[in-house]
Amino acid sequence: MKYEVFYGKGMGKVKKEYPDIYEAIKTLNEVVYTGKVLDYKTQKLIAIGIAAGHCDETATEKQMRSAIKELKVTPDEIVDVLRVVLLTSGQPAFTKGMRILDELTKK
Repeated sequence: MKYEVFYGKGMGKVKKEYPDIYEAIKTLNEVVYTGKVLDYKTQKLIAIGIAAGHCDETATEKQMRSAIKELKVTPDEIVDVLRVVLLTSGQPAFTKGMRILDELTKK
């Protein structure tokens, strides 16, 4: 159930002007999100945790948004991920993630 959606301001330019690089990224996405052992939803939750743990607000917001929209991930499931972020990456990463989730769920 993964979609060919790549976030980032530069991806439109890459797709248009460097189609070979875009195709490589697309193929990598398909190779990574296989669902062989962990289903796509679990993999997406891991991606949220990684983005949040790095305090990357843009990536965290986009990962959360797509998880909620594409996979019907619940806020409670994301909070469970953020609990792990709190333990592994600390309170600043956790609180940023919680703020982003709060903003997304109020819309």
